Formats: sequence, C-alpha cells, structure tokens
Amino acid sequence: MMPVADVLTAQPTTGLPETERAGLARRGKQLEAFTIVWAAFEAAVALTGAYREHSVSLAGFGWDSCIEMLSGAAVYWRMTHEMNHHRKHQAEKISLQIAGACLYALAAYVLVESVLTLRSGGERSPGWTGIAITLAALISMPVLTRMKRTVARGLNSRAMMADASQTNFCAIQAGIVLAGLLLRTFFGITWADGVAGLVLVPFLLRAARGSFRGEACCSH
Repeated sequence: MMPVADVLTAQPTTGLPETERAGLARRGKQLEAFTIVWAAFEAAVALTGAYREHSVSLAGFGWDSCIEMLSGAAVYWRMTHEMNHHRKHQAEKISLQIAGACLYALAAYVLVESVLTLRSGGERSPGWTGIAITLAALISMPVLTRMKRTVARGLNSRAMMADASQTNFCAIQAGIVLAGLLLRTFFGITWADGVAGLVLVPFLLRAARGSFRGEACCSH
C-alpha cells in the first residue's frame, strides 16, 4: 500500500490534450458514480449488520462508507469542473476539506465506541452479515483504487488521489473488521471487535491528515 502522504505528493502526468483530459474526467465521473452507489449499499448493509450483530467495528466501517459516499459525490462535482481552471481548483480544495473533517469525526466516534465495547466485554453474537460485506469490499476496493489513481495522475487531481486513498483505506478497514468478526464468530473472542475498532482509529486519523495536507491545488 502506498502511504497517504506519498499518494498525495505523487507526481502525475501533465500537459494532456483537451480531448484526452475530457475523456479522463468522464472516466472519473463514472468511477465516482460507482463509488457512490456501492458505498450507499455497503453502508446500508454494514450499519444494519452492526445493529443486529452488536459490532462497533462494523458500525465504524458502515459510517466510513457514508463518508466515502460523500467524498465520492464531492469528487464527482470536482470532475464536472475539470475544463474550468478556476472552479476546478476551488472544488478540489472543498472536496479535500469535506473528506478530512468527516474522517476526524469518524475517528472520534470509533474510539469512544470501541472503548465502551471493551469495557462491557463485547458481544458473543455471530457476524455473518459483516463477514460477507467486508469480504466483498476487501476483494473489490483494491481494483477501484487502481482505476482512480490512473485518472488522478492523468488529471493532476489531488482530490481524486485522496479519494483513491479513501477507497484503499476502505479495503484496509474491511480486512481489520473482517479479522475481528472472524475471531468473534468462530473462536468466541468477544473483545476482538472492540480491538479491531481501536486499530482503525490511527488509520482514520492518518487518512484525515493526508486529506487536509493535500488541500493545496495542483497546477498545470
């Protein structure tokens, strides 16, 4: 995995013809449209499963999917302004700030809920819904990440690159949550879910800091 800071400072290609830039922008909008639809589905399944299965880490995963949906919508908006230099950079900055603020809020939520879960000892209920949705994310998100990074480098877009990092983080988070749910479901380790939530917090904070650091607009 490429660190967030490295992703945000990666040197994309520049000087593309207008027609090629327009094509990449269309591709970016398609990827973000898919992200919005998938994230909405992912959030609905994860949050429903978190409520039924009493899983704080799955709840964090579900709320992060809501943030990913918001981030996707913001970057979709940024892609619509690709051919307008001034509005593009303005949209870029707003997109990064939205994602960063939401990630900080999510980190605080997951931290508090994880501590409360560990204090209560956790739940023994199985996490079949969570296992299914996190496994699906673990498989699909790395592919979507690569596709977004290709568009981001072509358009010199830090907002798209940050969004690709958010998608990549979704895969990392899915793996962490999946591990906690598997330990709880098959081995009866009730505190594994709370620990998985705590493990997510530094990743969330790192992604939030990376988003804010990348708010400076690129230049062509």
